Amino acid sequence: MEPVTLTTGRLRLRAVGPADTETVYEAAQDSDIRRWTTIPSPYLPEHARGFTHEMVPDGWANGSMFTWGIFLADEELAGMLSLSMRGPAAAEVGFWAAKEHRGEGYVTEAALTACRWIFTDLGVDRVEWRAEVGNHGSRGVAERAGFTLEGTLRSAINNKGVRRDCWIASLLPSDLGLPSTAPYLPGPGR
Repeated sequence: MEPVTLTTGRLRLRAVGPADTETVYEAAQDSDIRRWTTIPSPYLPEHARGFTHEMVPDGWANGSMFTWGIFLADEELAGMLSLSMRGPAAAEVGFWAAKEHRGEGYVTEAALTACRWIFTDLGVDRVEWRAEVGNHGSRGVAERAGFTLEGTLRSAINNKGVRRDCWIASLLPSDLGLPSTAPYLPGPGR
């Protein structure tokens, strides 16, 4: 699949490439990004090169991971967002916001835009969000995007060699007023 560019009134979501390597490297130096995500720490220039030269284009090419830089109108990087395929009709969202752009709603807007795309264009019926317990910034983005918190998974994230508990939430097409590819029958009490 060729990379897809998505736009909103404030944002342009596009695949990052070699020209973005230095920008990605600089943003990933933020201690909060290194703490709460599973990117390598320290994050070295070769990590950014591998990400922008190989990981992002390969994910698009083989349909396993769709990664966008979240860019403002002036092409400033506000964050990063990926949707990784977890099954024939399921994906997992991951994201981070550049330090200077937190609290502006950019990542929430990008997450909603990317989820609408994967629901309508690829027929995905469930997007999961996971974050280490305590990552309240990420949880806030997921909740504002309409994800339903489903619980805590014990020892479900390996972050730099340490097993950690994580929160899990989901977003379904119906949460955004969109049809699913398969009927959904909620369990009792839902």
